[in-house]
Amino acid sequence: MEVFDANSQNAIKVERLTKSFGNFTLRDVNFALPAGSIMGLVGENGAGKTTLFKLIMNVLRRDEGEISVLGQDNLAPGFDALKNEVGVVLGSAGLPDYLTAAQLGRVLRLCFSAWDDGYFNQMLADFRLPEDKLIKEFSTGMKMKIAIAAALAHRPRLLLLDEPTSGLDPIVREEILGVFNDFTRDPEHAILISSHILSDLEKICDYIAFLHEGRLLFCEEKDKLLEDYALLKLPEADFAAVPPGAVVSLRREPWGVEALVKKHEINPAFVTEHTTLEDIIIFWSKGGGAQ
Repeated sequence: MEVFDANSQNAIKVERLTKSFGNFTLRDVNFALPAGSIMGLVGENGAGKTTLFKLIMNVLRRDEGEISVLGQDNLAPGFDALKNEVGVVLGSAGLPDYLTAAQLGRVLRLCFSAWDDGYFNQMLADFRLPEDKLIKEFSTGMKMKIAIAAALAHRPRLLLLDEPTSGLDPIVREEILGVFNDFTRDPEHAILISSHILSDLEKICDYIAFLHEGRLLFCEEKDKLLEDYALLKLPEADFAAVPPGAVVSLRREPWGVEALVKKHEINPAFVTEHTTLEDIIIFWSKGGGAQ
């Protein structure tokens, strides 16, 4: 397992994290999210992404390991107060839909010590959200926008975003991704975001962490991943010349072999193709086995 070890100040640091319940175990997870950056958390349904979010916020109690959030252990007595500096958005939004946007703002003002009415109202205007319409009458995209506005209006330093763009059209997704990019222009801010839309993560993320069946297969700089890996397509007979240690995973087709390879471990005479984050995740999930 490859682990990113940041030397800079970390917004989140997870070490040897383990949590078991039922037939599932999140096992020995290690990663660090530096301040000023965005980390994409990817993995299949049931890989442990939502469990990891809950452990970070201490909604679930870990079995083993350590979790530091904004420099504080999340089991420390002062962590509840620190939650004011963490904005959380769930894919389902999770807001009371019997309120209007204006009413929601008045309720949340009582919940967060740093709540900023002016900023919340400005985001409602920027997102073109009506203040006097019930949230249950909002579209899916509008509900996600107001969830993001609510998460940002108490001026957090860290955002935890669980599938915030799921089910949204490309125009709304692009708008929301722009908000996330703006948030991390402040070097003290950071985002951990999970998504099945890997093209979104490829646009905005600095780091990618890949959870598979409860294990962290890698946590690496996105640009380094895209630089280090490539797709190689060869007839079966020619593929024998590729060093086995350079092959992450492969699949056999009627015409030959398609493989994800470590670009710098093969002969430069081989002609490779540019790979995407989606290619890397799909091939890594095969665990190196031939198809």
